[in-house]
Amino acid sequence: MENQIKKIAVLTSGGDAPGMNAAIRSVVRSCAYYNIECVGVYRGYQGMIEGDFKEMGARSVGNIINKGGTILKSARSLEFMTKEGRQKAYDYLKKEGIDAFVVIGGDGSFTGALVFNQEFNFPVMGIPGTIDNDIFGTNYTLGYDTALNTVVEVIDKIRDTASSHNRLFFVEVMGRDVGHIALNAGVGAGAEEILIPEENLGLDRLIESLKKSKKSGKSSSIVVVAEGDKIGKNVFELAEYVEENFPFYEVRVSVLGHMQRGGTPSCFDRVLASRMGVKVVESLIEGKSNLMVGVIDNKMVLTELDKAIKGKSKINRELLKVSDIMTT
Repeated sequence: MENQIKKIAVLTSGGDAPGMNAAIRSVVRSCAYYNIECVGVYRGYQGMIEGDFKEMGARSVGNIINKGGTILKSARSLEFMTKEGRQKAYDYLKKEGIDAFVVIGGDGSFTGALVFNQEFNFPVMGIPGTIDNDIFGTNYTLGYDTALNTVVEVIDKIRDTASSHNRLFFVEVMGRDVGHIALNAGVGAGAEEILIPEENLGLDRLIESLKKSKKSGKSSSIVVVAEGDKIGKNVFELAEYVEENFPFYEVRVSVLGHMQRGGTPSCFDRVLASRMGVKVVESLIEGKSNLMVGVIDNKMVLTELDKAIKGKSKINRELLKVSDIMTT
C-alpha cells in the first residue's frame, strides 16, 4: 500500500528525561531515511496550539545524542486539556500539512495524544520518556537507566561521609507511585534498607532492621526512600522519628530531587531511544496509530495507548527478595 504519511511532527511533553534528544534524533533521521518531512514542535502541546514548529532535517539533530534534557523544550499545557485548545492544535497541524505526530513523554502526554486521536482521527504514536519507569508495555522507559546510574553514583559519595562520621543517611529518590528507582538503586548501592510505595514495611520493621544492622557491627547505614513511600508524612518526619530511637546515630537527609533527571544519557538509553524512534516512524508508514513503542525481552513491541496509560508496571518481586538477603 502506498504510504499516506508525508510529514511527521515530533514533540516532547511532561517532565524531561535523559534520552529524549536521542529519540528526537532517531525520529528525524528515520524520516529523512524514508523521504518523509519532519517538523519539531517546541514546548510540547502548548507549542502545537501556538504553531511553534520548525522544519528538521538529518543535519539539524547532529551532536545531540549525548545531551540530556530536550532541545524541543517541554511544557505542561492546561489549554490542551480543553476542546478549544485541541482544535487550535489540529488547525495548525493541518495548516502545516502534517499527517501524524510522535509524542515523547509519560502517561499524561499519552492521554493527550489519545484524546486528540479520538476527536480528530489523527495518527499519533508514543515513545515512553520518564525516569520513573512507570509505563505499562515496556521493560524500560527512556531516562530510567541514566537516572539509576546517577542515583547510585551519588549514594556512593554519600556513603563515604556516612562511614566517616557514623551517620545514618536517608536518601530520597523520585518515585511517587512506583519504587523502581529506589529498589534498583538501593540494591546496586548496597543500601541497608529500601522503602517503596508498593511495600509498606512500617516503622517497626525499619527500626528492627536498623537495630540488626547496628548489632552486626555496621557503624553507618544508608536507607533509600522512594518519595511515594507510605511510612511517615515525609522523609524528614521519618528521619526525626528514627533519630529519637537511635541516639547513637547522627541522622541526615539527602533529597536528590531533579538532579536525577539531568545529565548525559547512558549508552543503554541512547540505543533504546534510537530503536524506538525508528520503530514509531516505520509503524506510522505501515498505517498504524494510537500505539506506544516499548521494549520487552529486548524486542520492540507496540502497546495500545489506552492500555499503556491504564496498565500498571509491576515491581520486581525477585529483586525484593534479593534486597532482603543482601541486607543481612
